[in-house]
Amino acid sequence: MIACLSPNGQNLQKGDEQPTRLLVATVRGVNLIERERPGAPWNDRGRTLDGHHISSIMIEPRRGGVFAGAHSGGLYFSGDGGETWERRMNGITIEHVFSLGYAYQGDEIALYAGTEPASMFRSVDYGQSWTEQPGIKNTEGRDKWVFPAPPHLAHTKSMVIDPHDPYVIYAGVEQGDLEKTTDGGKNWRVLDDFSKPTDWTYRDIHQIVVHYENSAEVYMSTGMGIYRSFDAGEHWELLLDNEFRIGYPDHMFVSPFDGNTIFVSGAGANPGQWRKTKRAEGTVMRTRDRMKTWTEANRGLPEDGRVNFEAMNLVQYPGGFSLFLGSTDGEVFVSDDEAEHWTQITSGLAPVSKLHHYRNLQLA
Repeated sequence: MIACLSPNGQNLQKGDEQPTRLLVATVRGVNLIERERPGAPWNDRGRTLDGHHISSIMIEPRRGGVFAGAHSGGLYFSGDGGETWERRMNGITIEHVFSLGYAYQGDEIALYAGTEPASMFRSVDYGQSWTEQPGIKNTEGRDKWVFPAPPHLAHTKSMVIDPHDPYVIYAGVEQGDLEKTTDGGKNWRVLDDFSKPTDWTYRDIHQIVVHYENSAEVYMSTGMGIYRSFDAGEHWELLLDNEFRIGYPDHMFVSPFDGNTIFVSGAGANPGQWRKTKRAEGTVMRTRDRMKTWTEANRGLPEDGRVNFEAMNLVQYPGGFSLFLGSTDGEVFVSDDEAEHWTQITSGLAPVSKLHHYRNLQLA
């Protein structure tokens, strides 16, 4: 099985066996990490798409195609597991492809690409051609969308497809809006109940998680903290604010075997603080009671707390699942025991990082 690890791409996968190849998105390309069989040591086979800052990787399991979105250069496709790539930009008018998703809608495999500046494109011919979905691009209030770091452009950072309805998609614009479609992307509307005039940051959406047990239960990580909705995003409650150990949460996962167990990764504070301290205080937290109580799940991760974990993936297989983490120092870690222990499987890669976050942590 092939798995992928990227800051803003696919972060949930399911297969018939434990993965033996891992495609890792870095600021200089895609590294192919392999092992001969489950349990064997992992080895770095080198880098493809060399010179491209890869923001997102997605593996579409039905046909096995791999897609990668780059900060400049657009969208790439691989039909051989990441060995070779071809550019697939017909109809995509924005060079920075930030996030990726797929849905099985009737007989169609629908692919989605989110961009910077923020927009959404859809393909139903496996990326041979794309059509822009105007709903996000034409959102009322878009003039308020901005990102703090240069070039100050909001981006479609993440998207999630409802596991029970392939036409329901949530898209998070950082910093802009939480948007939702119920018709596969033809029409989008803003869900803004979570946003308050007193918020110190404007609608800073990171990740959205639709609980597989109940599509009305949705979680969202943001620059303000972690929110929960029990009515499919119409109304929100702020469960954890910036005083939480992970004050700047990003990736979230619900255990596929226990709906009460949730994993969250992120930093102690926002990236603006990293520039001053040169420390992100990145970690992983775990709850066994649906976010009532938490424990830090960082055994085996770097102890100095300097790096952030900008990419996280959960790969499910019969009898278990693996969690993968990628750091701003170019390290990759894995846990096969629900984050009780982490093992480093490779190091020395280029930084695994969203935008320029890794630069805030460089000591020189």
